[in-house]
Amino acid sequence: MTAVAHDLWRPSSGCDDACLPAAGEVPTVPVARRVLRLVAAAGMLVAGVGLVLLLPVLPTRERQAAVRGWARATTRAFGVRLVIRGRLPRRRALLVANHVSWLDILAVLAVAPTRMVAKREIRSWPVVGLLAAAAGTVFVDRSRPMALPNTVGRVADALRAGRSVAVFPEGTTWCAGDGAADCRPGGGFRPATFQAAIDAGSPVVPLRLAYRCDATGSGTTATAFLGADTLLRSVARVVAAREIVVSVTIAAALHPARDADRRLLARAAESAVHLLPASEATTRTRLRAVPTSTPAVPVPTPVAGRELDLAA
Repeated sequence: MTAVAHDLWRPSSGCDDACLPAAGEVPTVPVARRVLRLVAAAGMLVAGVGLVLLLPVLPTRERQAAVRGWARATTRAFGVRLVIRGRLPRRRALLVANHVSWLDILAVLAVAPTRMVAKREIRSWPVVGLLAAAAGTVFVDRSRPMALPNTVGRVADALRAGRSVAVFPEGTTWCAGDGAADCRPGGGFRPATFQAAIDAGSPVVPLRLAYRCDATGSGTTATAFLGADTLLRSVARVVAAREIVVSVTIAAALHPARDADRRLLARAAESAVHLLPASEATTRTRLRAVPTSTPAVPVPTPVAGRELDLAA
C-alpha cells in the first residue's frame, strides 16, 4: 500500500475557456425559463438538506431510492435530461467515470446512490458542500499526495461494508474533446483508488458520461466546468442551454484478482470509458497480475446496453 503515495493525483487537463462554446453556438432558452430553472434547482437543493436529515432513519432500499429520485429531479430542474444505458451489478462496486462537469455528480447519483470521492474544495460550496459531507463523501486533498493511502483505505473500508463508491480517477475535469482542437477527450485514470477495489475484493464498473445538445444533434461543452471557470458562471451556462442531454453508459464490471496490478486495472477501466461508443457497454473481464511495464491493455468486447430515457 505504501506505493500508493507515489500515485500523485493532481493533474491539469489543459482545458480552458477556449474549449467552451462560443456565444450563439448553443441554442438558449428565454430568460424567464432560465429563472424558473434556477428557482427549481434552488428548491431541490433545499429539499436535499431536508433529505439529509431524513436519510438516517430510512431503511437502506428506501434511502437509496430517495437519493436516486432527488438526483434525477435536480438534474431535470437544471434543464438537463438524463439517459441511462446498461445496468449496474447488484453487489457493491467501485464506480469509475470520466469527469466533465459538476453535473457528473448528479448523473452518477441518479444511477447509483453511492458514496462519492471528491476534491476537498467541494466541501466549501454553498449547500452542495453540506449535502456532500452529510452523504459521507470521501474528500481528497490533492495538494497532499502522502494522504492518498488513508483515502484509499477509507474507500476500501466502505466497499467492505457493502457500500458502493464512485470516483472520477482523471482527477480533474476535461472538455470531452468537443472544444479547442488541441484538447484531448480526457485524461489518464490515476491508479491509486483502484487499489481499494483490489484490497476489498470488489468489482470495478466503468461509467461513461457524455453531454450532447439535442437542438444541434452533436456533443457540447456547455456543461463543462474548466480551469478558471466559476461555479456560478457554469451554472448560468447550463440553465441557459436548450435541450441538453447527459447520457450515462454503464460498462460491465471488471473483476480484479487479489494480486491484480492497479495500474493495469486503471488502464483497462480507462479503455472501457474512452474507447467504446457511449451507447455500448462491455463484457465481464477478469484481470490477473501482470508487470507494470506490460504494454498490452485488455479492451473489453462491447455488447449492447439497455437504454432508459428519464425525462423527469
